[in-house]
Amino acid sequence: MLKNIDPLLNPDILYALASMGHGDTVTICDSNFPATSVAADTVTGEALPLAVDLTTALASILSVFPIDTFDPEIPPVQGMQVVGAPDEVPPCMQECAPLVEAEGSKISLVERYAFYEITKKSFVIIHTLETRPYGNLVLRKGIII
Repeated sequence: MLKNIDPLLNPDILYALASMGHGDTVTICDSNFPATSVAADTVTGEALPLAVDLTTALASILSVFPIDTFDPEIPPVQGMQVVGAPDEVPPCMQECAPLVEAEGSKISLVERYAFYEITKKSFVIIHTLETRPYGNLVLRKGIII
């Protein structure tokens, strides 16, 4: 056991997050996301399961993960736009927004296929049990000051 580590963060997830460097990204995805096929293109090569909803997963990850707010030109947290309604904010994103804002950032929404391309460049894919549509986020890792 470790002190002050969220027990949801299993050894595989902790190792992946700790192995990431500044600017690397992690994708936290819902149960509908093609996690296994997209993860094949990532550094780790496999999706890591986290058996909780998106908001719980995000809170756990943010307990140890610094968000990169260094370059304002590159959104540090990205979610997927609703197909056919790009200005609509999905319920998952509405729920996660306060957690991201508490870290000094905001969620930028990206067109669906562009989002898939962004996720293929992730260091790791964390696959949750989130069942609501558009329950996907990409976080860019910052530094500890």
